[in-house]
Amino acid sequence: MTRIPFPHRLRAASLLAGLLCLAGCGEEPAAALGTLEYDRIALPAPAAERIVDIAVREGERVEAGARILTLERTRGDAQQAAAEADVARQREALAELRNGARTEVVDQARANLAATQAQARDARAYYARLRPLGTRQLVAAAEVDRARAAAGNADAQVAAARAALAELDNGVRPEQVAQAEAALAAAEAQLRAQSATTGRLDVVAPRAGRIDSLPYRLGDEAPVGAPLAVMLVGEAPYARVYVPEPLRAGIDVGDAATVLVGAEGERRYDGRVRMIRSEPTFTPYYALTGKDAARLSYLAEVELADAADLPAGLPLRVEFGP
Repeated sequence: MTRIPFPHRLRAASLLAGLLCLAGCGEEPAAALGTLEYDRIALPAPAAERIVDIAVREGERVEAGARILTLERTRGDAQQAAAEADVARQREALAELRNGARTEVVDQARANLAATQAQARDARAYYARLRPLGTRQLVAAAEVDRARAAAGNADAQVAAARAALAELDNGVRPEQVAQAEAALAAAEAQLRAQSATTGRLDVVAPRAGRIDSLPYRLGDEAPVGAPLAVMLVGEAPYARVYVPEPLRAGIDVGDAATVLVGAEGERRYDGRVRMIRSEPTFTPYYALTGKDAARLSYLAEVELADAADLPAGLPLRVEFGP
């Protein structure tokens, strides 16, 4: 066997050590850990009504406008009918004011004025006949006083009847019409609000997506505003990662990244940073100083290319830089 001279062996060992050193000193790409996510939207309960039908299952994909579940409509339909009746009442009240008094009502007011005028003439005539007798003390003074009061009362009734007839002839005041118009507008607004609430008793998907969860079951009665369904929407998922403080200064929106999906990074996708928070997560920045500041994390989102088939929740690692 040929023996290699010692100087050559020394040079070869030195070269191999240098290569190993270079390989060991190679910098690892900056990376952050996280999960695969979709945008989530919640569909709140428009009213505290019992769930009478559920048309989808969790995990099912639906199109925009597809019915998800239905709430009981008995109370909503009754409130809708009451709102419609109130609008009809206010509309007719406004029409009555605009049309003014009927001819029969005006004729009745004229007849009432004529009757009070006749009564007033009779009362005045009676007082005129009784007054001389009272002067001569042929009748009691109290009787004369009653006749004078009756004549004055009759004249007042004539004035009231004449004013009532004038009110009918002049019609309603513009302010009354304006108040009736405002009342009608308020009733119509209430009807629109009730119609919107009643129409939402059929809960439909506002966008195409996948049903992530249905917190309530058939027969449950969720409180107003509680999420009846949670949907995952969007054309593609994105990576939600927590960037360590030492990497934060070198990452900005629009930077390229590589997303390794799976516990072992089985799938590789090209990505781009679409959002990164300026405030740290978990720990307030003012509570950490010195070396402790390296414990800060910043929430970031990285959009993936051609990853529409991946489910949400998968673990991943994002490597930043070229």
